[in-house]
Amino acid sequence: MKIGILSRNKNLYSTRRLIEAAEERGHEVHVLDVLRCYMNITSHRPSIHYKGEELSGFDAVIPRIGASVTFYGTAVLRQFEMMGVYPLNESVAITRSRDKLRSLQLLARKGIGLPVTGFAHSPDDIQDMMKMVGGAPSVIKLLEGTQGIGVVLAETKKAAESVIEAFMGLKTNILIQEFIKESGGTDIRCFVVGGRVVAAMKRQGAEGEFRSNIHRGGSATLVRLTPEERSTAVRAAKITGLNVCGVDILRSNHGPLVMEVNSSPGLQGIETTTEKDVAGMIISFIEKNAKPHKTRTRGTG
Repeated sequence: MKIGILSRNKNLYSTRRLIEAAEERGHEVHVLDVLRCYMNITSHRPSIHYKGEELSGFDAVIPRIGASVTFYGTAVLRQFEMMGVYPLNESVAITRSRDKLRSLQLLARKGIGLPVTGFAHSPDDIQDMMKMVGGAPSVIKLLEGTQGIGVVLAETKKAAESVIEAFMGLKTNILIQEFIKESGGTDIRCFVVGGRVVAAMKRQGAEGEFRSNIHRGGSATLVRLTPEERSTAVRAAKITGLNVCGVDILRSNHGPLVMEVNSSPGLQGIETTTEKDVAGMIISFIEKNAKPHKTRTRGTG
């Protein structure tokens, strides 16, 4: 098979592992910087060009699109879909998961456990919304934040009001969530491939840090999932429409709560912690499922 990987840096661990796993199985791999792809949007013959040449003959494409280039990256992926190339994750599903508010609303509609979450536009509604999420301490998140950036724990009501007013003054969209104290600065990353949890790890925040992201100095250990946690992760992936994703879960006194569904989860932490060949599982999934024009949305969503 001829596989394209949409990645801005072929030396990143995740990209490198996907190249290795695909080449080990005899596939031809091309890493394409998504920002250097440009498109001819024509009804009869849509095409993508890259550094002066037209791209053709691809069987599948693996999107590793960074949050900062979501808009352009999903446009390129949509073009591949229009050309009949099989996407590991569809453009519509990626867009859905990157919009934190939309993603939470979809999960809530299907009954997935979530931390109590508030969203408002006017600073006048801050006090009432704080009550709604259980008061302080509370977690304030920028909708556009990734890897723990733009996430603040407000220990007191006054601190929460100050942070919210500051964010609103910058005209940014924010979510306010209840703080799940019993999780103790840990969360669980469930790695889902093709409707199955293939690996999981527990992430612990660094000393004095409530965010458990490994990028922020957190550590990871093996974890045994409960059947409820496993089914929650699988359902969250299905609702979002992602074939491959990382589902981040908090353990609470009232069961597993989904924090986020990540459409481009890193492989380094999960492979190092679990010693599983997750990249190989992803390529194996593509081998079984990649067929021309096999997208639910056909690039139209």
